[in-house]
Amino acid sequence: MTLNCCIIDDEPLALDLLESYVLKTPFLKLTGKYLGALQAMNEIQSSEVDLIFLDIQMHGLNGLDFSRMISEKARIIFTTAFNQYALDSYKVNALDYLLKPISYLDFLQAANKALRWFEIVRRPSAPVLVSENASQATPAAPAAKEEIDSIFVKSDYKLVQIKLDNILYIEGLKDYIKICTDDDSKPLLSLMSIKSMEELLPSGRFMRVHRSFIVQVDKIKIIDRNRIVFGKTYIPVSDSYKKEFNAFLKDRSL
Repeated sequence: MTLNCCIIDDEPLALDLLESYVLKTPFLKLTGKYLGALQAMNEIQSSEVDLIFLDIQMHGLNGLDFSRMISEKARIIFTTAFNQYALDSYKVNALDYLLKPISYLDFLQAANKALRWFEIVRRPSAPVLVSENASQATPAAPAAKEEIDSIFVKSDYKLVQIKLDNILYIEGLKDYIKICTDDDSKPLLSLMSIKSMEELLPSGRFMRVHRSFIVQVDKIKIIDRNRIVFGKTYIPVSDSYKKEFNAFLKDRSL
């Protein structure tokens, strides 16, 4: 897979450095470089950009504001000299946050993270095989989307692998999601939207039943007055999703 990327930074030296990193990374294709967000705005909106390496503190329009104005199809890796923006960067679903001066190793690790993310979203038929070191994960041979057995989510600045078989439900908590599993472990919190998580999960196994909840349908054991019961947790099925849920029940009811 090749990712179309661009660089936005109002420092010419930083722009040139990142360009050199992109040019020696085989799966990245540079589609543009810009000395500021305003310069980039029109061209990025009309082109197919997958990944943006984006400075935060820039004249005219800063990177955080710019990230809220572009298409959701483009993902962002922030590049900045200031670490105080780290939390804000995850609120806009940035894939990573690189502090200047940026080494090629740090750049490559972030780029590989982006590549894995796009492989999961675009080609869910390629499950991820994980070595003992998760950073060495590589795509396996093509298979059906339903055969994907794990996903990676970011939690506490780490990528954590979660087996799909273990997931009971996912709850949206404003800027976070909470992933609850059936192995009695502590729920995992990740700073991402429930919509982004929904796009990662195989639709045949997971169903959105509420604005704030996704459930794994094969894990449903009890339904009590239009609520799905997982232990002491009662998950409501909202009107917006009731038709699809009732169709699922009809197919599996005697």
